[in-house]
Amino acid sequence: MRRLLLVTAIASLVSFSVMAQNYSFTVNNNSDTDIVKIEVSEDAESWAPFQIGGGIAAEDSAELVWDSSTDDSDCAWQFRATFRGGYVAYSDWIDFCEDDVVIDFDFD
Repeated sequence: MRRLLLVTAIASLVSFSVMAQNYSFTVNNNSDTDIVKIEVSEDAESWAPFQIGGGIAAEDSAELVWDSSTDDSDCAWQFRATFRGGYVAYSDWIDFCEDDVVIDFDFD
């Protein structure tokens, strides 16, 4: 019984430290055109802007961080990137319950 309480206490501490950290992921712009906007959706119908500052330069990467308001959302999200000039590229469905998420956008 004492061992079970210790394991439960340790699990609680680990859970708290994970919740206190920001969840980040990487977006790669594998094109020769800047990404000027990224939007996210849980249903591929309603889209919300994702803050990317001045954008993601051509052939560059950016580390993005989820807002804490998404902590209770589903794991699966879809992204779309708008490139300078108006071309829009969609990601596959991304499972954010996994670690080390990388999203690649291409535009030729």
